[in-house]
Amino acid sequence: MVTKKDIDRSISFNEYYALIERLANEGGTTGDDQSQTYVEHTKLNYSRIKRILKTTEPLAEVTNTTDCFDDKITWLVIAESWCGDAAQNVPVMQKMAEVNPNINLRVILRDENPDLMNRYLTNGGKSIPILICLDKNLNELGTWGPRPKVLQDWLKKEKANPTMEMSVLKEQFQVWYTKDKGQTLQQEMLLLMKGWLQKECF
Repeated sequence: MVTKKDIDRSISFNEYYALIERLANEGGTTGDDQSQTYVEHTKLNYSRIKRILKTTEPLAEVTNTTDCFDDKITWLVIAESWCGDAAQNVPVMQKMAEVNPNINLRVILRDENPDLMNRYLTNGGKSIPILICLDKNLNELGTWGPRPKVLQDWLKKEKANPTMEMSVLKEQFQVWYTKDKGQTLQQEMLLLMKGWLQKECF
């Protein structure tokens, strides 16, 4: 379970964004791997996040839930600056949270919090981002991650019967994200929240 210490170690989305901006400008990255590859990923992800924040609009279905959704919840997201999936999904989560002040979006870095990460593995791996939805008492309501289901299913299929190099698949994922503009993630989160909160307006 998530503890208050985990929340205390987390940062707001704006702090996370500012951190990535600083690292991109300074030639740095978060995480244990400080290689040039990860530095370049962080730089690229800063550009992605900046674009997504400007171009992503909350779906009408998201906006329409704000009147009946008055539960105070926290979305604690495990991420790193170099992660392409985090760069594509976390800013969309932020756009959803901006619509409803009852959603408190917090980000916590994976490699600085191994105990937390080890509680939320995906098929035994430390895949990110992972969103953990918590009520006001930090009871876990549910989780999401590390990417929209259509991409996760695509990855599973490729691992079972490879048709391309993993690097090419990751590039295809980024193309998909760009075309999708955050719509699939928002729809997935609405369905999950309906189940987690038992709210008919979702």
